Amino acid sequence: MELGLTTFAEVGPGETGTVSPRQRLKNLLEEVVLAEQVGLDVYGVGEHHRADFAASAPAVVLAAAAAKTSHIALTSAVTVLSSDDPVRVFEEFATLDLISDGRAEVMAGRGSFTESFPLFGYDLADYDDLFVEKLGLLLALRDSESVSWSGRFRPALTDQPVYPRPERPLPVWVGVGGNPESVVRAGLLGLPMALAIIGGKPARFAPLAELHRRAVSEGGHEPQPIAVHAHGYVADTAEQAADDFYPSYAAAMTGLGRERGWAPMDRQSFDAMRGPGGSLIVGNPEQVAEKIVDMRETLGIERFMLHPSVGPLPHDKVMRAIELLGTKVAPLVEQE
Repeated sequence: MELGLTTFAEVGPGETGTVSPRQRLKNLLEEVVLAEQVGLDVYGVGEHHRADFAASAPAVVLAAAAAKTSHIALTSAVTVLSSDDPVRVFEEFATLDLISDGRAEVMAGRGSFTESFPLFGYDLADYDDLFVEKLGLLLALRDSESVSWSGRFRPALTDQPVYPRPERPLPVWVGVGGNPESVVRAGLLGLPMALAIIGGKPARFAPLAELHRRAVSEGGHEPQPIAVHAHGYVADTAEQAADDFYPSYAAAMTGLGRERGWAPMDRQSFDAMRGPGGSLIVGNPEQVAEKIVDMRETLGIERFMLHPSVGPLPHDKVMRAIELLGTKVAPLVEQE
């Protein structure tokens, strides 16, 4: 089972206030280097176009990470494909794959935020149609050097070659928040799936994991991996983990709640979410490993990606969490 990390390059709000985008990106690169050093398998950077995140261009950030690392996989988490040009996405990640000696992955998604749609001139009424069409074009570009294609949302291509070409088929995952249609689509296309579990009970995602496996089989494809992305944090003790993570997590979730109509995050709700069966993966190494193993057994996942930098957390605490994830949690998960 692969273990890794994701980030949105959060700059605030958080326990330490707002860190500058310049400093946050420097911190991020240190996190990737440490993740590789402690043996983690994958690092993901999500695309957002907001003041509280510094990673609007994941391929650029991951290229910088590629220059500082040698074997950790580098993925978007996610690329908001609905508001991007699949030709440009393919070119960027093919270039990243060549720079990194075959470590690039695209995780394509519709996006849980919508700022990119007006930014790039798209209508939210086309939210679903945009993703379906653009995912089809991205896969066509991956599978053939020259593409003939037409659709509603970009100019047609006629026997158009697209370069550079990676030296292997570019891995494309689909990021899903819980929509069954998205799960089935990924499976029928023979694509691996990443489930974002940021609330509720992970066990309720088991039917979606099974739905993906059935769709993969019905599409006539070889079995495809399933990943989970979840908020969490690991510290030396359970108490320290909760006390470290809560202030930044509560600030971030309360801020989002004001936008989306959620109730403010309080400590009672937080403690319930980090308890048995909850979505937060927060605790000491043994507790975090136990939750990851539970997800593996319940959902049948092949990859787990922890998202500790919610808020953001202070950089030194994120670095310690990464160290513990690689040196303490990973061996425990492997033993199970």
